[in-house]
Amino acid sequence: MTCSRLKQFVLVLGVLISAPTIAAADESGVSFWIPGFFGSLAAAPMQPGWTLQTNYYHTSVSAGADVARSLDIRIGRIPINLNANVSATVDARADLGWAMPLYTFATPVLGGQATVGVLGLYGRVSTSIAGTLAGTLTTPLGTTPFASSANTSDSVSGFGDVLPIATLRWNAGAHNYMTYITGDVPVGAYDSTRISNIGLGHGTIDAGGGYTYFDPQTGHEFSGILGFTYNFENQSDQYQSGVDMHFDWSVSQFVTKQFQIGAVGYVYKEIGCDSGSGDRVGCFQSQVVGVGPQLGFIFPVGDLQGYLNLKYYSEFAAENRPHGWNTWVTFTISPGGAVSEHINPKAHYHEIAALGRSLIQ
Repeated sequence: MTCSRLKQFVLVLGVLISAPTIAAADESGVSFWIPGFFGSLAAAPMQPGWTLQTNYYHTSVSAGADVARSLDIRIGRIPINLNANVSATVDARADLGWAMPLYTFATPVLGGQATVGVLGLYGRVSTSIAGTLAGTLTTPLGTTPFASSANTSDSVSGFGDVLPIATLRWNAGAHNYMTYITGDVPVGAYDSTRISNIGLGHGTIDAGGGYTYFDPQTGHEFSGILGFTYNFENQSDQYQSGVDMHFDWSVSQFVTKQFQIGAVGYVYKEIGCDSGSGDRVGCFQSQVVGVGPQLGFIFPVGDLQGYLNLKYYSEFAAENRPHGWNTWVTFTISPGGAVSEHINPKAHYHEIAALGRSLIQ
């Protein structure tokens, strides 16, 4: 493999693996940020030009009475004059597909490499609540004991919100740094009287920064991205979710130039309180932790570069948020030359090390 081809390979790898993956904290336990949005080599430099990332995302989650009560309040099943206790569980499944075109500029911006893009999605979400409501109903004639089934379910298929994104990356040998800004344009399928939604129902701004360490001589890689989400008020129910903090991380080993194996994880925590005139559940801070394996495969697609990534997360330590498991299948096409199918790993690392030194210049 020539140094020129190898340079294309490493730069392409940065975009292929670091391109975001999406969301479900906050109102009814649903947030803008999907933990795991960033992955391996998130802060590494990218190949200038157009890149297209496509994803299939599946999640299966459940929650207890706190989330069930929040949903019942939002859809109007618990009116203000009803003092109710909820004994119920929530189960939800989502199957989403999305595409995200990205463009990386060749001309430096503030000494770094600028990338802009936009994400659009389509999918299906189904949710069910099973349990009971019991309490007292206040009327002008006094209070009346109340008991009812809390069973309900629905589903929705349609387009989701639009997410613009911009990043800026800097490289210094094995050390790479980035900053990003993204947000939610609430144009997707949303109805505050439904328990299943694909759209969020309100706008957001999310920003943060990260670091990637990549040792080309050994193939060791570590990435960590910290970000914060500000949520605007949902005008349909006057509910405003608090500020969210999220940290995505990845540790991986490049066994060959075409195969990557490693672990991924995230920590997600709402650090602000929910508010607004429509907030009847109080602060309702959410959190969740996830961890799991990942595999990556790189291969030529004509004159372009293809990348297939598989990730799986198992969640725990959840509060006021549905939790369970989720998985991604990511396929990305980016500029780059064809990669040889047969290469000695040791020679590969030697060449990457030489490239790493050249990138410092």
